[in-house]
Amino acid sequence: MCGIVGYIGHREAYPIVLKGLKRLEYRGYDSAGIALYDGNDIKLSKTKGKVADLEERLTKEISTEGTIGIGHTRWATHGVPNDVNSHPHYSNSGNLVIIHNGIIENYESLRKELLKRGYNFTSETDTEVLVNLIEDVKTKENVKLGKAVQIALNQTIGAYAIAVFDKQKPDEIVVARLGSPLAIGVGDDEFFIASDASPFIEYTNNAIYLEDGEMAIVRRGKEVKVRKIQDDSSVEPYLQELQINLEQIEKGGYDHFMLKEIYEQPNAISDTYRGRMRVAEGIIKMAGIDDNLAKLLNAKRILIIACGTSWHAGLVAEYIFEELVRIPVEVEYASEFRYRNPVIHQDDVVIAISQSGETADTMAAIKLAKERGAFVFGVCNVVGSSISRETHAGAYTHAGPEIGVASTKAFTTQITVLSLIALKLAERKGTISNSDFHYYLQELERIPEKVKQALESNEHIKFIADTYKNAKNFLYLGRGYNFPVALEGALKLKEISYIHAEGYPAAEMKHGPIALIDEHMPVVVIATKKGHYEKVVSNIQEIKSRKGKIIGIVTEGDVTVKELADHVIEIPETEEFLTPLLTTIPLQLLSYHIAVMLDKNVDQPRNLAKSVTVE
Repeated sequence: MCGIVGYIGHREAYPIVLKGLKRLEYRGYDSAGIALYDGNDIKLSKTKGKVADLEERLTKEISTEGTIGIGHTRWATHGVPNDVNSHPHYSNSGNLVIIHNGIIENYESLRKELLKRGYNFTSETDTEVLVNLIEDVKTKENVKLGKAVQIALNQTIGAYAIAVFDKQKPDEIVVARLGSPLAIGVGDDEFFIASDASPFIEYTNNAIYLEDGEMAIVRRGKEVKVRKIQDDSSVEPYLQELQINLEQIEKGGYDHFMLKEIYEQPNAISDTYRGRMRVAEGIIKMAGIDDNLAKLLNAKRILIIACGTSWHAGLVAEYIFEELVRIPVEVEYASEFRYRNPVIHQDDVVIAISQSGETADTMAAIKLAKERGAFVFGVCNVVGSSISRETHAGAYTHAGPEIGVASTKAFTTQITVLSLIALKLAERKGTISNSDFHYYLQELERIPEKVKQALESNEHIKFIADTYKNAKNFLYLGRGYNFPVALEGALKLKEISYIHAEGYPAAEMKHGPIALIDEHMPVVVIATKKGHYEKVVSNIQEIKSRKGKIIGIVTEGDVTVKELADHVIEIPETEEFLTPLLTTIPLQLLSYHIAVMLDKNVDQPRNLAKSVTVE
């Protein structure tokens, strides 16, 4: 849940580490800090708040000289966000300094043992315990830093990505990972360390991604040495060419990353099906599906596991798979899945969905499913991520980097990938006709252009946002394929505007939520002409008779809802199972504009982080 950055080489470290922290601030932004080595001593500055607060403070406190540095931007787990709990953390001697992403679950017992040995602690963090444990091992065992890190980590329980520096051995940084991502950028006599590749893409396009349970010694003038933490065995590092560029992680003239990413959806969707969906030939080619077709076609059941927005995409997929492929589908919160002793059969297929590919709850659920013998298929956005390596097969969404914490293009590209899989299986299984299959491919190909049309309602949505920006509660209603979109719309509003919002199946409104409706309650109703339209119109009439304020998401040319609703937002017509790709667009924009009007931090909403690598 935190961002870590490091540099060792021939350049000044401070500007590289600072810029890296700004790019990783989506991973955590309640405090930040940097430690620099100037050839004599470690200089450290850290503070509660944003990276901008650190930048303002650091140059007043310490010199920025030095070609070795590590930095951290935090999302608090152990200890409240304050200056003392911020990273980096020194060891008691001041010789070691560490940054850490993750949780050391047995830190309290380790802390008690270290207190007995004369160590003292100034923070409430598990990280300060870890750095002193490393120092204790190094002193007692009389070993070098790398060996001390390995021995200490074998005494810990939990998850981590760490970078440790020892001023007594100032030519190296030791890094390790278990459950949290860590990349090493390899340049010309210089190395970069980061939670993902974004901090160093302008310096090198070569990176080593550590696997779970691996550590590395990064030393100038030497090749990176990678070893297994458990048994100290050597690992041959794999140098990977990066697939992102600088332009993708900049705002490109937009006020916020979230708005940029909303407007990137037409291209993101077409990038997701490009090369896979060949409309003229009437085929879908996906290596992860083609290579495992028998397992997927013979599955008795599909289990979809995910969290947050990805879970909503999974709910949409449930409707799509059951309708097109005629196979039972269950959608589970990954965070609950592993703790309830789930029934998993060897002929089950488990689809795990995650934007980052690092979500700790989803990773844990994947491991459980594999242990029970299920075939696990991953859907994620980040090439080389943990989920892409842990699953038996998978498909990337090709959405490009998503920096805004509130997910937008990840949602629509996940639905796109899942639709392609469902169509492929339905065609091979014979549960849809050949003519329908060809028509659906053509309609999916038209979706990016229709998303562009939906985006043209931006100014109208801005007007609606201004009307309801001071509402205390919102209700979102949808039926069928668009019930999950109602959930997603409510989540977006909660995430970035902090307005309480709930999503419901429209028919369930009368079983409780209708009690909330009065003249102060805005109700967003997804009422497309395809799918239960007359029933949704009846639900709208129920709201209207109780003086609720109705915002209707309707199909272009709709007349009936327009007469009943206070406001309508039109979307182009499409096939019913593809409507979520369009109906979600106005809900994203509505949330965005309300949050901006309320002066909220759209890209970095409070208490949230983009990549949730703790359980």
